[in-house]
Amino acid sequence: MDEEIRRVWGRVKWFDPVKGFGFVVVDDAERDILLHANVLRNYGQSSVADEAGIEIDVARTERGEQAVAVHEITPPASATGSGLADLDDIDPDVIEAAPLEPARIKWFDKGKGFGFANTFGRDEDVFVHIEVLRRSGLADLQPGEALAIRVIDGKRGRMATEVRGWESAVNSSD
Repeated sequence: MDEEIRRVWGRVKWFDPVKGFGFVVVDDAERDILLHANVLRNYGQSSVADEAGIEIDVARTERGEQAVAVHEITPPASATGSGLADLDDIDPDVIEAAPLEPARIKWFDKGKGFGFANTFGRDEDVFVHIEVLRRSGLADLQPGEALAIRVIDGKRGRMATEVRGWESAVNSSD
């Protein structure tokens, strides 16, 4: 691997957590850039949504360019709005003011489109909807995965309004 590393901004073409890799498209790259699951895990996430914006460090290898570090992930442009009726009647300022809480995923079923997390020091489950994941730039969650989530009291109990990878939340200035 060459020592030269460059930082680029692109978008996720696709990422498959089961296969353990995906690709990033960057305007000035000759080919798609490989994004391996280990690099994403080092950022604190096990998945990333297709079409999400992503800032990465890239190195050239014998097989082409590959990401060696992730610096930022932004939700896909198509993930605007909540997509959840439960959030429609809640003041956006209330949602944004909710603190990030440390959490672990209890279970998540991508096919069903939801799952539950537990936050540190609380017994109640926190509902996590797939639309919240997409809006947060994620595609899937694994049981036991450590995250930071914004939680509000919704119509049917505690629910996540934002999900972040643990490392990205710890390193954030929020």
